[in-house]
Amino acid sequence: MQRWLRFNHAGKLGFGTLEGDRIHERHGDMFGSSEPTGTVLSLSDVRLLTPSAPTKVIALWNNFHALGDKMSLAPPEEPLYFLKSPNSYLDPDEEIRKPACEGKVVFEGELGIVIGKTCSAVPEAQALDHVFGYTCANDVTLNDIINRDPAFAQWVRAKSFDTFCPFGPVVATGLDPATLTVKTLLNGDVRQDYPISDMRFSVEQLVSAISADMTLYAGDVILCGTSIGVGSMKPGSLVEVEIAGIGKLSNRFV
Repeated sequence: MQRWLRFNHAGKLGFGTLEGDRIHERHGDMFGSSEPTGTVLSLSDVRLLTPSAPTKVIALWNNFHALGDKMSLAPPEEPLYFLKSPNSYLDPDEEIRKPACEGKVVFEGELGIVIGKTCSAVPEAQALDHVFGYTCANDVTLNDIINRDPAFAQWVRAKSFDTFCPFGPVVATGLDPATLTVKTLLNGDVRQDYPISDMRFSVEQLVSAISADMTLYAGDVILCGTSIGVGSMKPGSLVEVEIAGIGKLSNRFV
């Protein structure tokens, strides 16, 4: 297993692998061929960036049995998803900002699938060949406006305000997603603790189905959806999404 990250060090953008609290810088292409530069940096001396720069983030709805059952939602016949816009992407440790309009802002801790190479109409049997690794994400949502207009559900608007898509701190490779558990903490208290094995659609199914609709590129992220325990944030709240093997994504809501 390796943990890859992107960073800013003294005004210079870079990437490398994380071992403990030391970053081993590399040059080349994170998703292709890269080599060590020989430079080793302390994690405390850099500013972490989102671990990839996606052309798009695709996010799932009603993809966990437990939450769907709790909300009495009919099981979907195919993955249901929306997009989060690039202005919403947020680096680890940066602040989630309250939008100008009023409403309840909620956290949704999720597993993110990071695509490793271009894929279009990929069969399920080959889907994992196109996955680079996995990351932590917070699908922040202004919940009140989704169904405010009965004629048009505003999923993209509710999910795409500035800073509403933190993800990171790393992309971890070599993991079996079915063994992972997502924990979300609000001000240190565990609010979500659910297994990825409860997904309605597996990683292979998601990558295959979505790539049949749109081409996925290296660095693109698929958020797997969330489960029970979603809750609202108040200004000053610290939200942490933790997945063993990946790490902890921390962002404060202001």
